Amino acid sequence: MWLLDKMLRRLVKRGELTVTDHDGKEYRYGAAEPGWEPIKVRLTDRGAALAIASDPRVGAGEAYMDGRLVVEQGDIRDLILLARYNAPWESQGVLKPKGLLRQAARALAGKVDQINWKTRSRRNAEHTYNLTRRLYELFLDEDRQYTCAYYRDTGDSLEQAQLDKKAHIAAKLNLKPGMRVLDIGCGWGGLALYLHRHYDVDVVGVALAPDQIAFANERAAEAGVADRVKFELMDYRDVVGPFDRITNVGLIEHLGTPHYPGFFAKCHDLLAPDGVMLSHCCGRVSPPGTTDKWTRKYIFPGGYIPALSEIVKEAERNKLIVADVETLRYHYAHTLKEWYFRTLAAEQEIVELYDRRFFRMWQFYLAGAEAAFTYGGMVNFQVQYLRRRDAIPITRDFMFVEEERLRGLEQAPEWHIRAAAE
Repeated sequence: MWLLDKMLRRLVKRGELTVTDHDGKEYRYGAAEPGWEPIKVRLTDRGAALAIASDPRVGAGEAYMDGRLVVEQGDIRDLILLARYNAPWESQGVLKPKGLLRQAARALAGKVDQINWKTRSRRNAEHTYNLTRRLYELFLDEDRQYTCAYYRDTGDSLEQAQLDKKAHIAAKLNLKPGMRVLDIGCGWGGLALYLHRHYDVDVVGVALAPDQIAFANERAAEAGVADRVKFELMDYRDVVGPFDRITNVGLIEHLGTPHYPGFFAKCHDLLAPDGVMLSHCCGRVSPPGTTDKWTRKYIFPGGYIPALSEIVKEAERNKLIVADVETLRYHYAHTLKEWYFRTLAAEQEIVELYDRRFFRMWQFYLAGAEAAFTYGGMVNFQVQYLRRRDAIPITRDFMFVEEERLRGLEQAPEWHIRAAAE
């Protein structure tokens, strides 16, 4: 316990944390902080403290999943947020090289994990997205948007924020009826169906998770638009263009940096000469880094959240003009918070679908991600790319006008599970 004790005394200065070791001895850290309730944690076996101190992310995650770390007052979200609150990204100062050998080893492991050839990309997608359909129904919005929502007001429902996200993206595409649109990493088809519904465009969505594609095609058939909105189980590297517009939402995080040059070259070739591409992705405000081992192992194998410099550099090399960049700073934190509490509300059903360990894993994932987007160095980027500088109007005004028009066309549905509970 001495190593974990030393780490926590250095870390926790604000907020109260009590840790009870396996032998019953209590350790207290921090001090009362307005807005933060005291948190109490119990370690159930001799090795838990060392596992957490040796590798906090993996050690704490696995200890919580296995019931070796039990939060007795508060919950795991409170604990993770408190840890991040005590070490916000903004307070960490200028980055300086340290532990170069360890950093190099981590970087190498991260790079190897990001080598996503086609069969590995499909396997990784299936790991993440081929979970039981019911799981996603339990914590996502009705449209199954599994990416950062756009909160015009923090009091908005998740349904409204996800609808506003689609309007926000669509407004930046400058769409016209009859255009041909490619949605790379189309998820469950919500954005593709939205674009067709409001612009009368033809959309091809591609993804690597079979159940996503099956579900998206079911939705298109049910809406009577299967001849105009088509979803295919296909790697983007096999798509044949051209397309007037390309969207990719939550895709770049799954590519892996070794594949950035090929991705941007392919998108350049797929775009019509006057084409527009809009990328919406998680991003880091720090220089390039690595994906932590726990996330790679349990949630997003092969995944990596890029720095803006990494994606802009490849656009430059492939003659794609970066026409607009927006950084969404808190939107994903609000989204993840809502997903977390919907997950909690569905605890019993998720345990029945999987088991208690899976439920705890999902809690740890959502809480850790929320903390990273609240206090850590994570944000979301929306980047608009052009092949020709005259492809869109000369000012950004068209985006605001169009977004306001779209917001007046559609109201977000109520969340059926919440409505039933109330």
